[in-house]
Amino acid sequence: MEISQYQIILVSLDVAAGKTAVKTHLCLVISPDEMNKFLRTITVAPLTSDNTGYPTRIKIKYNDKISRVVLDQITTIEKQKIVKVLGELSGPEIKKLKAVLKETFID
Repeated sequence: MEISQYQIILVSLDVAAGKTAVKTHLCLVISPDEMNKFLRTITVAPLTSDNTGYPTRIKIKYNDKISRVVLDQITTIEKQKIVKVLGELSGPEIKKLKAVLKETFID
């Protein structure tokens, strides 16, 4: 499965060691394509339906619903945890995401 930056993916999350229940969560791929192609891991930010307007949470529209990309909870996962690719951000959403990433982590 080829994974690209700015795709929305469904990720399998282990609940706890020894448990059989597995939960899934929507995430946005943050890592660049070059890394996604060659590494066994990818960097993602979870999506939430929480409507709290924190400056590090970018509003997007996915599946006709408003969600937020939680840039204050970026993490790295193994690719084997990806269940499937569901969609991708629009151009304006990517532009906003890049601006907030830059403001948060670079400036």
